[in-house]
Amino acid sequence: MSKAMRQMPEESGRVGQAHGEAGSESTSDEACGPPREHPGTGLATSKAGPGGLLEMALTRQNLQAAWKRVKANKGAAGVDGQGIEQTAQLLRTRWSDIRQELLAGRYRPSPVRKVMIPKPDGSQRELGIPTVLDRLIQQALLQVLQPLIDPTFSEHSHGFRPGRRAHDAVKAARGYVQSGKRVVVDVDLAKFFDRVNHDILIERLRRRIDDAGVIRLVRAYLNAGIMDGGVVSERHLGTPQGGPLSPLLANVLLDEVDKALEVRGHSFARYADDCNVYVGSIKAGERVMAYLRTLYAGLKLQINEAKSAVASAFGRKFLGYELWVAKGQEVKCAVAHKALDNFKARIRQLTRRSGGRSMGEVVDKLRPYLLGWKAYFGLAQTPKVWRRLDEWLRHRLRAIQLRQWKRPRTIYRELKALGASQDVAKQVAGNCHRWWRNSAMLLNSVLTIAYFDRLGVPRLS
Repeated sequence: MSKAMRQMPEESGRVGQAHGEAGSESTSDEACGPPREHPGTGLATSKAGPGGLLEMALTRQNLQAAWKRVKANKGAAGVDGQGIEQTAQLLRTRWSDIRQELLAGRYRPSPVRKVMIPKPDGSQRELGIPTVLDRLIQQALLQVLQPLIDPTFSEHSHGFRPGRRAHDAVKAARGYVQSGKRVVVDVDLAKFFDRVNHDILIERLRRRIDDAGVIRLVRAYLNAGIMDGGVVSERHLGTPQGGPLSPLLANVLLDEVDKALEVRGHSFARYADDCNVYVGSIKAGERVMAYLRTLYAGLKLQINEAKSAVASAFGRKFLGYELWVAKGQEVKCAVAHKALDNFKARIRQLTRRSGGRSMGEVVDKLRPYLLGWKAYFGLAQTPKVWRRLDEWLRHRLRAIQLRQWKRPRTIYRELKALGASQDVAKQVAGNCHRWWRNSAMLLNSVLTIAYFDRLGVPRLS
């Protein structure tokens, strides 16, 4: 692919970004800073020829950086069925023509492929997967647009921005509550990404970007349609989740609400379409909620009344966290109950006992999720909860180990090999079919914490 890119006239949600979801080291949303070079000279320019920002996006160096980001994400193929390697072959032969179509305004993006992603609560979230070629073009655009647009956003916006992440929003919320604003206006938008009005979004984007080629191409991506079951449907609303540009466009649209709240001096934190405003009383919260309904209605967006509320800041979840008051009236963070339930549900999926895998394979599957979960919820100040989760996880792994050994004779032999006394090995082997009950107490003295450390199971506590 590097050869193909040299012939051209060029790492990504909500877990564990070291420099923010849209930072140069991020791998969650295919975002990175734009190398601005002229395609012929390689020199930095503010306007690369008559194509303006679009031509800047299509420089060799910018496209090389975009390709590295798209390739690192290892995403699925789009409606054309072309993966990374097939797209690399396509670019070697057709890039010159594609580039001319882009600059001339004749390029037509492919529809996105509809994919339904199961959520822990049993519902599903719709993703739209663009082709690899369209992800490359969107990523190249993002690298040029983001440094121009992002500095105009509110300081209260934390989602999918360079150098920012969910932890910043949670810390801001904790600070507001610690200052005495104990009532939260918790706003959830109903199917936000499905209801974005294209005309309003393009008008807000045009206020920031005076470039007809970019505006035309973004409009083309919004109108590209979606393929479901082999049938392409036109799309007049929404910006499908799954493309590199979608988070930036969402922030462009919602920044209007942020600025309106800033003018009134409100204390708030927003991450994507999750926005919490912190006030001193229920009455003040109800006034803010009424104001937000008006603001969102002006953008033709709808508040999900079932999930939104004016309530005590304690007990309401925000980005998987909730707040509590410790001794000395210090406000601290905890993992929300729903997030804990989701964690256990995911662990059960990853460690299902009928998988026919060795303990080493189970741990290898488990480790990335545990490390990512621990990194995301690292702000939680509840050590007892972490210890209980560790104990529950090891209890489950011991039960799986017993089931894998299965027969009493095998259990006895394996436990003796691990240093168990004869009495312990006999008692555990004698209760071999009571997996869960038998995987505590006596077995803990053999399959110890150190045993799981040697297997590479990360500790949460």
